[in-house]
Amino acid sequence: MNKISNNIKHLRSIKGWSQQQLADKLNITRARIGSYEEERADPPVDILIRLSTMFHVAIDALVKCDLSKVDATSLMKVGQNRILFPIMVDANNNDLVEVVTARASAGYLNGYSDPEYFENLPNMNLPFKIVGKHRAFPIKGDSMPPLQSGSFVVSKFVENISDINNGSTYVLITKEEGIVYKRVFKKGDQLELHSDNKNYEPYNVHVSDVIEVWQFVCTLNVSDKKEEELNLESIMNMLKGMRVEMESIKRKIKLN
Repeated sequence: MNKISNNIKHLRSIKGWSQQQLADKLNITRARIGSYEEERADPPVDILIRLSTMFHVAIDALVKCDLSKVDATSLMKVGQNRILFPIMVDANNNDLVEVVTARASAGYLNGYSDPEYFENLPNMNLPFKIVGKHRAFPIKGDSMPPLQSGSFVVSKFVENISDINNGSTYVLITKEEGIVYKRVFKKGDQLELHSDNKNYEPYNVHVSDVIEVWQFVCTLNVSDKKEEELNLESIMNMLKGMRVEMESIKRKIKLN
C-alpha cells in the first residue's frame, strides 16, 4: 500500500483537518493515523471502508492511485463513491476517446478499476467536439444491426443508472457478460436489454450486476478490417474519412 499513506495525508489536508481531527472522526487514536501516514502500518479493511465513505473515494482509488496528482474533475461519481476516471486531452485541450481494442476487451472486467490498464489503451480524436469521458468499445455478434461484428461503438460515460433514457442504446459493463451493447429499458431494479435483431429475445439484468453504463454517441465501422489492422492509425484514418455514423442520423428502430 505505498500510495495509501500519501492519499490519507492529501485528503486530510484538503479538508483542513489535523491528524487528531481525522482520528476523532474515525474513532481511532491519533497515533494510528500517524502510523498510516508514515507507512509504519497499513490501514485494515474496516478503516479503508470508513475512509472511502468519509472522502467519497473508492477503495481502489485510495490504494492504487496518487490522488495528489489527480484533478478533482477526474473522479466521477459511481454510487456513493468516486473512482478514477481521468478525461484525456490532446495538445489543444480537446477531449480524447480511449479505444478498448478487441484484445483489451477480454480483460476489461479485471481492469476496469485499475488505472494502469487504461494507461495502455490508445487514445484518438473525433472529428467533432465532445465533452466528458468517452470510450470506444468493440462489438461482437449480429444482435444490433446495422452494426456488424468488429465495429466500434463510441459512448459517453453515464454516472447514474437513473439517467438512462428508455429505448436508447448503451454499452453496459456487467459482472456476468462483460461488455454488451443493447437497447435498454428501466424496469424497477432491473434493466431490460433488447436486441434490434428480432431473432434474439430480450432479457433482464439486475442493476446491482451493472458495473458501468456508457451512452451511444457514434459508431466506427471497421468490420471489414482484420484484427491486426485495427490499430490507432487505421481508426484515425477512418475518422478523417468521416466514416462515422452520428447518433442524429442513426436509424431509429421501434420495438414491437
